[in-house]
Amino acid sequence: MNETAPAKTGWRHLAARCPRRARNPEERHPIFDQLEKFLKNKTGVVGLIIILFFTLAAILAPLITPYDPNENALYDQLKPPAWAEGGAVKNPLGTDDMGRDLLTRMIYGARVSLTLGVVSVGIAFLVGSFLGAIAGYYKGWPDSLIMRIMDIILAFPHILLAIVIVAYLGPGLRNAMMAIGIINIPRFARIVRAAVMEEYGKDYVTAARAVGAGNRRIIFNAILPNCLAPIIVQASLGFGAAILDAAGLSFLGLGAQPPMSEWGAMIAQGRQLILRAWWVMTLPGIAILFAVLGFNLFGDGLRDALDPRLRD
Repeated sequence: MNETAPAKTGWRHLAARCPRRARNPEERHPIFDQLEKFLKNKTGVVGLIIILFFTLAAILAPLITPYDPNENALYDQLKPPAWAEGGAVKNPLGTDDMGRDLLTRMIYGARVSLTLGVVSVGIAFLVGSFLGAIAGYYKGWPDSLIMRIMDIILAFPHILLAIVIVAYLGPGLRNAMMAIGIINIPRFARIVRAAVMEEYGKDYVTAARAVGAGNRRIIFNAILPNCLAPIIVQASLGFGAAILDAAGLSFLGLGAQPPMSEWGAMIAQGRQLILRAWWVMTLPGIAILFAVLGFNLFGDGLRDALDPRLRD
């Protein structure tokens, strides 16, 4: 007589019978693989930490610093940092020639530099992506016209061209943002053009054209979303270049104007005091160094994670 085998119970048996869709690598979204690869990139994570540090300091500036960045204190002029002889704890990084707290001005300067990077890179991203998409999709004379204009812009030294633009528009932070955005347009245009030309002949574009989709819909709804990886990498690297260009323009007196606390302008104000008060010029320069380093490391990590040619 055959006896019926006892039914298997327990969570192990139930787990074995359940479908494992979430564990199937083929059904996993690629963004999770890219995020996992980025988090394994130590330099990229270090860059992200540096960016978050400056971003949080800029956002929380009124809560972190008890001083007004533009408030003069004539009795506290050129106080050295707290660790140097004659320094005070109330001014951890010392003061400038107007008695203003240097740490406060550097934190508020992060606001200016990050805002300038976002605006200028945003201008270059939008205009450059549009022009590159038009050139790569339509080819022919639109491609020749757009790319020759980009070649002319690239033929000029970028900082010299920015100086010419700001000198024509007038000194000021807003005009500096526009100038830095304009000189970075060709970088985005060339990258987007190459990516669009690579995607142009693929099956999904042919299928979209076969069902009657218009050119504008194909460009902006089908092709450009598949070109975001190189654009994002260029944008992250462009932030560091924008901060450097902004500091250079402010150092020359064409960017942020006094008494605005901007790192390049602070270096310009402290260059005459380098032998007497080294911290006034050196510490804002170190802030620029770490900010640009953070964006460059972050951009390299993104490139390694998003570029399919670099995977494993």
